[in-house]
Amino acid sequence: MLMACVLSAGVTPLSFAGSSEQFHLTIPTINQEVEIDGDFNEAVWQQAAEVTLKYETSPGENIAAPVTTSAKVFASKSSLYFAFIAHDPAPEQIRVNLRDRDKSWGDDMVGIKLDTFNNARLAYQFFINAYGVQSDSIENELTGQESDAWDGIWYSKGKLTDKGYQVEIQLPLRLFNFDDRHPLQTWGIELIRFYPRNKTHRFSTHKIDRNVSCQLCQLGTATGLEGATQGKDLQITPSLVANQNNQRDASNAGPWDDKTHVEAGVDLRWGITPTTLLNATINPDFSQIEADAGQLDVNNTFALFFPEKRAFFLDNKDYFDTQLELLHTRNISSPDYGIKLTSKTDDHTFAMLAANDEQSQFLVPGNLSSDIAVIDEQSHNVATRYRFDPSKQFSIGGLVTLKQANDYHNYLASADIKYQPTKQDTLTAQYAHSQTAYPEDLFTQFCNNNDCNQDLADCQFGNCALNERVLRTNKEDEFDDGMLNVTYLHERRNWYASSQYQSIGRDFRADLGFIDKVDVNKFVIGGGYMWYPQDNFFNRIELGGDWDISHSENHELLEQEAEMFIEFEGGLQSYMASGIVQRKRVGRRHNPSISDIDNNTTMFDETLAWFYTNLTPIGSLKLELDMYLGDDIDFANNRSATVNMFNPGVEWKLTESLVLDVSHRYQTLDVDDGRLFTANLSDVRLNWQLTLNSFIRFSTVYTHIERDPALYLYQKPDSLYQDLGNELLYGYKLNPQSVFYLGYSDAFVANDDIDSLTQDEKTYFMKVSYAWLL
Repeated sequence: MLMACVLSAGVTPLSFAGSSEQFHLTIPTINQEVEIDGDFNEAVWQQAAEVTLKYETSPGENIAAPVTTSAKVFASKSSLYFAFIAHDPAPEQIRVNLRDRDKSWGDDMVGIKLDTFNNARLAYQFFINAYGVQSDSIENELTGQESDAWDGIWYSKGKLTDKGYQVEIQLPLRLFNFDDRHPLQTWGIELIRFYPRNKTHRFSTHKIDRNVSCQLCQLGTATGLEGATQGKDLQITPSLVANQNNQRDASNAGPWDDKTHVEAGVDLRWGITPTTLLNATINPDFSQIEADAGQLDVNNTFALFFPEKRAFFLDNKDYFDTQLELLHTRNISSPDYGIKLTSKTDDHTFAMLAANDEQSQFLVPGNLSSDIAVIDEQSHNVATRYRFDPSKQFSIGGLVTLKQANDYHNYLASADIKYQPTKQDTLTAQYAHSQTAYPEDLFTQFCNNNDCNQDLADCQFGNCALNERVLRTNKEDEFDDGMLNVTYLHERRNWYASSQYQSIGRDFRADLGFIDKVDVNKFVIGGGYMWYPQDNFFNRIELGGDWDISHSENHELLEQEAEMFIEFEGGLQSYMASGIVQRKRVGRRHNPSISDIDNNTTMFDETLAWFYTNLTPIGSLKLELDMYLGDDIDFANNRSATVNMFNPGVEWKLTESLVLDVSHRYQTLDVDDGRLFTANLSDVRLNWQLTLNSFIRFSTVYTHIERDPALYLYQKPDSLYQDLGNELLYGYKLNPQSVFYLGYSDAFVANDDIDSLTQDEKTYFMKVSYAWLL
């Protein structure tokens, strides 16, 4: 039965680019379902609303799309259905590959963007290539970021035709947060097609105004979904994980220490209402199936950042986001349980997360270095976020986090606003205050040579038991401090200007977040100009730069930097950027027992040039290069140095289902007397996608560092360090939560005491989980 049969879709006569009124779609609600098979044979499709993707929004600026794309849309009581027909005058040039989920970027694909509250805050994005491979993500207007870490359970099928390709999609309403109290829904919407040839063309149902800085404000509107409901939104996902881990001392090739671990767990996902979602997990498996990308930690004084990949933390993660990284859930490393509640009603958004952790892990920040600290005690972790959005132009919110163990705690409270007085202006501000207490002996884990009792007055650079982490953790009783961040951006079609002020107190801590610098005040001002050439190899050119200066809280200069850069986008799907940096900054403290900068550090002058590019010369080959060279600081010895870094990468689609990714980072550091070190890191990944649901993946990461110990003034490191990690994985994914994994990983190490790469760890692992949709 046809319940709403207004099939209007198009442009309002008085509408203009950048206005949400320029495109409107009325979606009929029909009490029929269809089989998702890539064909549109069911009669119900004849009653669907139909729309054409008329405009090319990039690289062309709202010009007529050169190829035809049409879409049909209708809703049932429990799902949204889309059918795309993508015509192509040369179907043999369609770029399509069989890939794992979220890995098909660069292919021909169609997509859907939906803002279910039509308030320009968050949008769900769904993209599908011509084989039906899915990619989904969340676009967050508040932070300006897109995250493909979110994975929903939805259905699609694609197929090539002699005139192009077509895709059929079902989006169950249980995917979405929306207010079902309204008899008719009004959602923000955009339908999209990517058409990659010499350039990547983007087609849309409506125009995009480059003179408007807000992207989600420019979505069209879709009304309909009469009587829409999520239904019984309950998902229970039991899992079983088993692994056997073998370790040994590689220095003497000693006996293996074998440990077998088998554990069952369960996850619950319950849509209490269409606007309120409860996630809970008991005895979860929070191991990562896919290894992190290799990072070279050499001549670096700050802790490395690794992104969150675990499903429990990623579901509705955007509800917790603020402009600052005050919640980074990888600081919760080994929880036994977790619970999360997220809700949005009218203009109000609320989110709460609570989990324990078998240990207490957090970042110890400083203004010249940072490091990770671990307390071998169970911790309790809580985060709560509230946001009020009275209009598309204004948001105000708060965030509270808590991390607590026996003799340790960190409490943080934050308030933030975002205000867009015009379509070109954006003001954001955030203030946070923390209160922290460390165990009395925490600082001892950062002491060199296990000696923290030497006379502090005799402590000198390079011959000292102390470092900045000791300085920042050797605290008595509780301590507290604040952090302020204010940014202003004016952005137009051809130019932009921005400024930022950030002040972080010396005793501020965000132990559930990732704030790696404290005791610093920083001011930045910058801008740029853009050109959009027509009928040229390059379709976009940007020239820009910025200037910044940083001081400690005692007004001591830490760094002053000026940078100019130029960017190009154009043919061969290319992006190129190059710049030059001129700066002066301080090295390590001569006496790390005191926080002074003046008369306790050396100021270095540096000039550094950098270059980055990626391009696709042919459809199956993507090339990437990142490099820089110039002046640097030898932090181990606190002196001037010269750095060279060369990081090429290749993505080669050997067949439609076999992809090889190779990257190599080569870095050298030279001082007056010779080469201090040469470092190499190779990351190789081979993925064979057997079907849409199954794959075999092999990865290996190899690190090789050679040093000249004679050039080190205060320590004698190994002249050679090597490590090698391998992983072989078979995976079958019925959907993102119903999976079967079987794999093997190992690790090898070598140094001056171990002549050649010697295996010191190997692991066999298996995981099976199944999502029951009740």
